[in-house]
Amino acid sequence: MSLYLYTNELEGKIPSELGGLNKLEDLKLFNNHLSGEIPISIWKIASLKFLLVYNNSLSGELPLEITYLKNLKNMSLYNNQFFGVIPQSLGINSSLLQLDFMDNKFTGEVPPNLCHGKQLRVLNIGRNQLQGSIPSDVGGCLTLWRLILRENNLSGALPEFAENPILDHMDISKNNITGPIPPSIGNCSGLTFVDLSMNKLTGFIPPELGNLINLEEVNLSSNQLEGPLPSQLSKCHNLGKFDVGFNSLNSSIPPSLRNWTSLSTLILNENHFIGGIPPFLSELGKLTELQLGGNFLGGEIPPWIGSLQSLQYGLNLSSNGFVGELPSGMGNLIKLEQLQISNNNLTGTLAALDKIHSFVQVNISYNHFRGPIPETLMNLLNSSSSSFWGNPDLCVSCLPPGGLTCTKNRGIKPCDSQSSKRDSLSRVAVALIAIASVVAVFVLAGLVCMLILCRRWRQDLGIEHDAGIAAQEGPSSLLHKVMQATENLNDRHIVGRGAHGTVYKASLGGDKIFAAKKIVFTGHKGGNKSMVTEIQTIGNIRHRNLLKLEDFWLRKDYGLILYVYMQNGSLHDVLHGTIPPQTLEWSVRYKIAVGAAHGLEYLHYDCDPPIVHRDIKPGNILLDSDMEPHISDFGIAKLLDQQSSASSESPLVAGTFGYMAPENAFLAIKSKSKESDVYSYGVVLLELITRKKALDPNIVEWVTSVWSSTEDINKIADSGLREEFLDSNIMNQAIDVLLVALRCTEKEPDRRPTMRDVVMQLVKRNASIRGKRS
Repeated sequence: MSLYLYTNELEGKIPSELGGLNKLEDLKLFNNHLSGEIPISIWKIASLKFLLVYNNSLSGELPLEITYLKNLKNMSLYNNQFFGVIPQSLGINSSLLQLDFMDNKFTGEVPPNLCHGKQLRVLNIGRNQLQGSIPSDVGGCLTLWRLILRENNLSGALPEFAENPILDHMDISKNNITGPIPPSIGNCSGLTFVDLSMNKLTGFIPPELGNLINLEEVNLSSNQLEGPLPSQLSKCHNLGKFDVGFNSLNSSIPPSLRNWTSLSTLILNENHFIGGIPPFLSELGKLTELQLGGNFLGGEIPPWIGSLQSLQYGLNLSSNGFVGELPSGMGNLIKLEQLQISNNNLTGTLAALDKIHSFVQVNISYNHFRGPIPETLMNLLNSSSSSFWGNPDLCVSCLPPGGLTCTKNRGIKPCDSQSSKRDSLSRVAVALIAIASVVAVFVLAGLVCMLILCRRWRQDLGIEHDAGIAAQEGPSSLLHKVMQATENLNDRHIVGRGAHGTVYKASLGGDKIFAAKKIVFTGHKGGNKSMVTEIQTIGNIRHRNLLKLEDFWLRKDYGLILYVYMQNGSLHDVLHGTIPPQTLEWSVRYKIAVGAAHGLEYLHYDCDPPIVHRDIKPGNILLDSDMEPHISDFGIAKLLDQQSSASSESPLVAGTFGYMAPENAFLAIKSKSKESDVYSYGVVLLELITRKKALDPNIVEWVTSVWSSTEDINKIADSGLREEFLDSNIMNQAIDVLLVALRCTEKEPDRRPTMRDVVMQLVKRNASIRGKRS
């Protein structure tokens, strides 16, 4: 008996009276608007073979009764709202052919005996919240044709795979699978599709993958794979897409891969490949997308690159250390929509791009290009000017009235020389400048004399201590105690090294523990100035989230700055400094995020003039005994010059790679903007959430990619937070912090929020959670 009511507009609950059809074998109710639970009476129909209720709004848990349905062959619950644990004995009493539970909310582990009847062809339980390891029963299922476990929280190693020429499709992506890819995957010779991306797989790509000669698409991206690409992969003649981006693969790209003549998409970005762009790529005439960015290929962009005239969706050669000029043949890529060649050492003009009208996105930033920007790129310049930054010799040809104007192109100079206007000074102006110069000389000479007298007076006293900040016990007494406690700054007392100096731990007895930062002036021309800058910017600042300066001394060859020692070290220590990593609850991470934001907001808006830190990173966020954050190291901070909008002076240190804003990373003259601090703070937020280091891999690119494709916080966050995320309030707060971080790390500085906005967003979210819990 069969009952077919599929693809209608049925609403409401499934009537329990259907359970009275005790000879029913085939029940198809899919593609309706049904809700509620499946009545228990239906699960008791012993003759039931096919139950297809996908694409409804059904919910509830699966009862144990389903495990007694001996005739059950096909159960499709796809795209509903079922939840709870799948009964673990499912499959033992039946010979299942197809199980499709995708897009529900099932939790718990995958039942271990789904293939017990040795007939299972389709196992589709992706996009749920399943945990635990993949049962060995799955790898040993000889009848399996389609396997989809994607987007769960599965962990452990991949199972060993038995000889199975039937298996065609394998998708285990976006889980937490660890360990190597087993060589036994080569036993599944019928595979045409393999996706193991966004896991935590390690080790080498097994050569046995080359046994899968029917492969059409392979995605191993966003793992921790290493070693070379095995040459055996050349046997996969039908390959159309190959993606191993965001791993740690190395060596040169093997020339044997020229056999991939059907390849349309090749993604090798963010690895450690070397040896230049391999010539054999010119033979892959069907390529529509080539991603090689973020490697160490080096050399020049070869002239034959223009022969890849099928390229359309993207050509990424960024961050590879390429040199030389753009080959003229690049102009033959007339279908190309996206071009990424940023962060190289390319020179010459952009004339090669002059005839490409198909561009939707171009990034040529941080090279050494010169000359006018082609007309074909002007619209892209006006919509995304940062994609052209870092090329100081690039210019814009200003058009007549009615055309594009130079004023729109922030950061790019006009090609027309304005020098003639500056040479037309009047004689009166010249005379005034001469008089002013003479007066300035006399004033400067007087200041020098006063400075010399002042230095001699201070040296006669044997100290060089700023009178604006006095030590309670006198400089010589406290200094003597610090030197004694550190055994005259012996290396055994070193607890850290910063951009400007070395930090020593000084225990003076009782609870008086200090951190003494030594800054050496010898051989460091800017050291003394850096010391004074730090004193001036820190000395009189008082905020609970900023590290307070306790005292300082200046000596001939070095200076010492004294702070209270923070018992819990830096945020970097807490996140990455211990094995195994110490437990860090979400509430503590959130407290650190909010406190650091308050401190940075104070520097930006409550100091007069405002202060830009320029090196916000976990190592400069110290944690006291209550895990309250204190921003440290203002040695690189400079007071914003509100009297002048232009300055040629560049700081000695302007940030740390990984935390440095894109507009600063490759510029000789660094930005002094608050926006650069906001970017660095955003990277710190991402570290707090993921517990990954900033460059392991590029955390901003990785999180942005994963979030845009999944919008699942569990694929991004530290696995240590998984249990806490069962509380939806905590998970939603983490998502809000993630969204703030993504806004802070926007490439365009003017799209980033201010630190005042950041504080308001974080505090507002915390208040709403407290309201829900009360």
